[in-house]
Amino acid sequence: MPQTAEIETDADDWEVERLQLRETLGNRMKAVRLACGFTLEAAAQKAGLALSTIHKIENGRVSPSYENLVRMARAYDIGMERLFSADHEAQQTTRLAVTRAGAGRKVSSKNFEYEILCNELAEKKIIPLVTVVSHRAPLRPDELEAHDGEETLYVLSGQVELVVEHYQPVLMNPGDCAYFDSTIKHGLRAIGEEEARIFWACTYVDVDK
Repeated sequence: MPQTAEIETDADDWEVERLQLRETLGNRMKAVRLACGFTLEAAAQKAGLALSTIHKIENGRVSPSYENLVRMARAYDIGMERLFSADHEAQQTTRLAVTRAGAGRKVSSKNFEYEILCNELAEKKIIPLVTVVSHRAPLRPDELEAHDGEETLYVLSGQVELVVEHYQPVLMNPGDCAYFDSTIKHGLRAIGEEEARIFWACTYVDVDK
């Protein structure tokens, strides 16, 4: 009996440690993503993973497989060891970041080209982007996306159509601004053949924290 009790205690201790390791890794992976300037959507598209998978990993709800770790390291253009090292966190101490014109990190996703601004400031609560929006056919309901957080956009050039579920599509011209709840399905497309440029700011909220 004593031996059985010892085995059970060891198993309980490992379960506690396993959950702590998973939470630590999740926090670190989120810090790396934010330091690289990726939104959850951009990271998911770049890594070829579901947005919900990355969200669960970052919140310590699941343990990532080796394959997913490799995918995410490649998507963030870092060595895999950075996902397991806290050294980079100590280096991200700046609370002021300035990005000169055209000097932001360029990221391409399925429907947009992003220039991510102020990358050097870690753990930002707001992710600022300049986004090129291409002409597309009218958006279908299955092309709309929803996620945690809120966002605002300001049209710099061109003309765009903002589609938010439960509302009539909104036609926006240079100087127009919109703010909406990201948990409602939404989408954006350029009107006409000219590409549109917008300033886009997003915030993502972890519902489990």
